[in-house]
Amino acid sequence: MSEHSQFGLLRQRRFLPYFITQALGAFNDNLYKNALLLFIAFSGIVAEQDSALYTNLAAGLFILPFFLFSPISGQIADKMEKSRLIRAVKLLEVVIMLIAAVGIVTGHVLLMMVLLFLMGLQSSLFGPVKFALLPQQLHKDELVGGNALVEMGTFLAILTGTICAGILFDLSNARYWIAAGIVFFAVSGYISSRFIPLAEANAPELKINWNPLTELVNTLRNARKNRAVFLSIMAISWFWFLGAGYLTQFPNLVRDNLGGNPQVVTLLLTLFSVGVAAGSLLCERLSGHKVELGIVPIG
Repeated sequence: MSEHSQFGLLRQRRFLPYFITQALGAFNDNLYKNALLLFIAFSGIVAEQDSALYTNLAAGLFILPFFLFSPISGQIADKMEKSRLIRAVKLLEVVIMLIAAVGIVTGHVLLMMVLLFLMGLQSSLFGPVKFALLPQQLHKDELVGGNALVEMGTFLAILTGTICAGILFDLSNARYWIAAGIVFFAVSGYISSRFIPLAEANAPELKINWNPLTELVNTLRNARKNRAVFLSIMAISWFWFLGAGYLTQFPNLVRDNLGGNPQVVTLLLTLFSVGVAAGSLLCERLSGHKVELGIVPIG
């Protein structure tokens, strides 16, 4: 793999539509989630003394489906042809965002919270198939570069979605702009998903265990058989645990402790996301274009 070939993947159909689809999904998740957090912190749709409670509840509602449904989602990703599954998941996003747009326009905070949970459910369905697709579409010496691009793209999408939430929140008729935005980007993600090439099912005869708790136990038991895989799962989980904790607290931190406005929230989120994107690209360079677990403890 040549020194700059990771960016060459962006010119190939086996990678580009997938990259755009997952980036638009991350963008839209964060446009909606951060717009909701800004509405809670600054618009008065909830009492000021309750905003911290709603902010943390919002974070929990978005993360909870990943815990409950990821083991089942992984089985579905193994059983189904992956491009078809991605299209179905992105179509679900369109439906969810249409209803969420109604919640935003009407200022119905409970409806917006429910839809945030459903967005987490949609993202938990997309997560396993997103990662399972890469080994089928990329060569072995392209995997680290492809993963680096996905990680970079994800956090740049988080960054731009966060910035757009702050920009749109400051506009007159902000609710209408945000409602239109989340629907537009959901539809755009579905359109891009239609260009993803076929990726055959890994285990079409798999019998799905629909019990999330027993399947979670089975997944962890299997992961523990491979020490490197298990430690990678723990490291990734810790990374997202810390990241979600920081990102969720920024709006109330800015309002209550820094005396700032939504633009200051956007600045903090920007610095955080740029740092992760830079680290993702640096990982490709430090690893020598191959899977190098020694980088993980350094991180």
